[in-house]
Amino acid sequence: MIFSSAVLANPPCVCLPRKFPVRCSSLPATAASQLRSTQFDLKTYWTTLIAEIDQNLEKAITVKYPEQIYESMRYSVLAKGTKRAPPVMCVAACELFGVNRIAAFPTACALEMVHAASLIHDDLPCMDDDPSRRGQPSNHTVYGVDIAILAGDALFPLGFQHIVSHTPPHLVPEPRVLRVIAEIARAVGSTGMAAGQFLDLEGEPNLVEFVQEKKFGEMSECSAVCGGFLAGADDDEIQSLRRYGRAVGVLYQVVDDILEAKAQTPRDEEKKKKKGKSYVAFSGVEKAMEVAEELRAKAKEELDRFKKYGDNVLPLYSFIDYAADREFSVVDSR
Repeated sequence: MIFSSAVLANPPCVCLPRKFPVRCSSLPATAASQLRSTQFDLKTYWTTLIAEIDQNLEKAITVKYPEQIYESMRYSVLAKGTKRAPPVMCVAACELFGVNRIAAFPTACALEMVHAASLIHDDLPCMDDDPSRRGQPSNHTVYGVDIAILAGDALFPLGFQHIVSHTPPHLVPEPRVLRVIAEIARAVGSTGMAAGQFLDLEGEPNLVEFVQEKKFGEMSECSAVCGGFLAGADDDEIQSLRRYGRAVGVLYQVVDDILEAKAQTPRDEEKKKKKGKSYVAFSGVEKAMEVAEELRAKAKEELDRFKKYGDNVLPLYSFIDYAADREFSVVDSR
């Protein structure tokens, strides 16, 4: 739900209006950070982390009895061409505070498991009824609805177990681990992503903002916050990471919807109206572009408090512009 895994061979630019960044650039700290973020090699940073996370996930989910459930779990979690946005954001938030990324890898892997589980369930015929995901057939179309449900059910607790059993205690004290587990449970629960999915199915247009934040902002918010928890960030820093992550997650989805709307045929447009709540569907492309630019500005504003950490904040800044501009494809470079 964070940073959709749809892969574009030549990612287009949405060309959002620049009025908000111009206004924010009047702040010296933000202007300097924006300049440095354009020079930061996000593609190399991201793809390097993907390779490390993939290795950890491969070891974390081995096939056991009953084999079919584990194979179904691996099918979704280890799908080729996956951006690994939740774990990468978690690691970046942890490294912001100067903590070794090794401390974040178990939680990063758990976030990917939870993310994959949520996508498996979202794709089911009784939910969003999507036949494909991450460039391949959806889990239930390959393994059946029954096995897909079980695979998703199994991935959630496996993520928690992985955090508890693999987080290095010499780097992350136990109280921080407990906060991470509580945060993930909150994000996927009845007041988080589950609430967003329920309201998306209900279909009330005046709930678009809430649905977007819960379905697409929660996972991003949770990822940033977990990285902060692991590193021992203070309460104010956690709140800034929370608002930052939520804004970036929704921003990515809004831009996705804009790109899809611009590329759609009339028949595609009719299908889109029958499915999901988006700013594009209920307010049009122009309004969605305004919302996207507001989200970009808000996310960057939240990072201003982290200027004391110097260049460690650059990956988080770069994620914002990537979500808005799609200047490269993460997957193509792997």
